[in-house]
Amino acid sequence: MKSYSILVVLVIVLLSTEAAFVHGQGKGNNGNGNNNGNGYGNSNGKGKGKGNNGKGKGDSDEGEGKNKGNGDKKKHKKDDEVNYDMSSSETGQERAYCKGKSACYQKTLVCPSECPHRKPTKNKKQKACHINCGSKCEATCKWRKPKCDGYGSLCYDPRFVGGDGVMFYFHGAKGGNFAIVSDDQLQINAHFIGTRPEGRTRDFTWVQALAVMFDTHTLVIAANRVSHWDDNVDALSVRWDDETVTIPYDGEGEWRKGNGDERQVLVERTDDKNSLHVKISGLVEMDIRVRPIGKEENKVHNYQLPDDDAFAHLETQFKFTNLSDEVEGVLGKTYQPDYVSPVKRGVAMPMMGGEDKYQTPSLFSPFCKACRFQRPSGSVATI
Repeated sequence: MKSYSILVVLVIVLLSTEAAFVHGQGKGNNGNGNNNGNGYGNSNGKGKGKGNNGKGKGDSDEGEGKNKGNGDKKKHKKDDEVNYDMSSSETGQERAYCKGKSACYQKTLVCPSECPHRKPTKNKKQKACHINCGSKCEATCKWRKPKCDGYGSLCYDPRFVGGDGVMFYFHGAKGGNFAIVSDDQLQINAHFIGTRPEGRTRDFTWVQALAVMFDTHTLVIAANRVSHWDDNVDALSVRWDDETVTIPYDGEGEWRKGNGDERQVLVERTDDKNSLHVKISGLVEMDIRVRPIGKEENKVHNYQLPDDDAFAHLETQFKFTNLSDEVEGVLGKTYQPDYVSPVKRGVAMPMMGGEDKYQTPSLFSPFCKACRFQRPSGSVATI
């Protein structure tokens, strides 16, 4: 009888162990399976399974795991960094009264004497006072031009510096359009211009225009085609939802859009001609300038450009906010937390492929093989 009791106990233990193992291997919210949010979610048991959305990894015995999912999209809040009122002091230095609910709330920041104005008007080439009423809570002097060796830069024929700090070239194709960034709430496409001299196997290319798509809107910044470059002629054009925008040269030298709950859009001149700063609250800031291919540059690189085209193009530096961990795009993917650049190091021109993954049907199209961005229902992108 005693032996029989022991046998029964052993059978019960074995059955319980098998049930627990099967439970961990099953589909649903247990094991390394997915949770009910989008993205990567943790679960309660071991094993692998499929849940409702996304993919999941979990080591629940230790109570650890990753949750990279986007979940519900956060509603954009008013940007505390730029939520302030400006005034002048007796010394001529501008000052900002911070109004955002941050560590800088109700504090007054005074511009340094080296850059007393937030927007130098008489000489835009001077450093400007940069106000940050957010977590930094400071007023500092900064150049308002793209840094082609800085993070998030896109310059030259096109040379990128990724979010990981690694430099690479992406040539695309003459006349082609490619997704530079594609994420849940933002897509930035680039239009490439170029030329292919006789005997070459690929195009020389440059970025001529950028289309920034978010919510139901599209902002386009482009370099106009010019036969002969003149520093005194503005070769920049801006369009907002298919309408031409005029950025004033005098006064604040800026154009704004967005009211109430809409994202705030700011386009301001940072030089007398051919230089802009763009800010779309909660998404991206861009410093942009237009430059040509000069005669000496043409000769050194043997571009063999025609005499009637200066090949005006954009140099841009991006600063992103709230990118997801799954962001895509030629530049966007370099901001993924686990990204490792595949380009060959230590060579003069490390090349990045991906033309097939990131080519879009037009400058205004959010569609490519790897693109993530989707327009809100009911909106239509113009082509």
